[in-house]
Amino acid sequence: MNREKIYQEMKETLGLVPVMFTTIPDSTLELEWDLFKKLQLEEGPIPLKYRELIGLATAAVTRCKYCTVFHYEVAKLHGATDEEIEDAMHFTKASSGWSAYVNGMQVDYEQFKAEVKEIVQYVKNHKK
Repeated sequence: MNREKIYQEMKETLGLVPVMFTTIPDSTLELEWDLFKKLQLEEGPIPLKYRELIGLATAAVTRCKYCTVFHYEVAKLHGATDEEIEDAMHFTKASSGWSAYVNGMQVDYEQFKAEVKEIVQYVKNHKK
């Protein structure tokens, strides 16, 4: 498929050709567009709303302002509420904070891994 046909498909799908696609070389444009459609537009094992919340969490941790705006708006498009977005960001903050702490403190990884498995087994056995 040539660039103009891909651009036409983008316009029909998105209403315009996003500037980020105009910088991609001809040799990979079709591959990138196909991947974008598959990951951003098609349902998969993870529903689109939750996929976008994951994307927003990733964007927040990597501090990518482009990805943050994209995933925030697309999460809302797919039905994410303000409460769900806040919960995802709170979880992201806690997770990245603990990651910084245990890595910085050089907590023994093998012990940590064994404890997580023990906790999971305990919780499974004590579910109400």
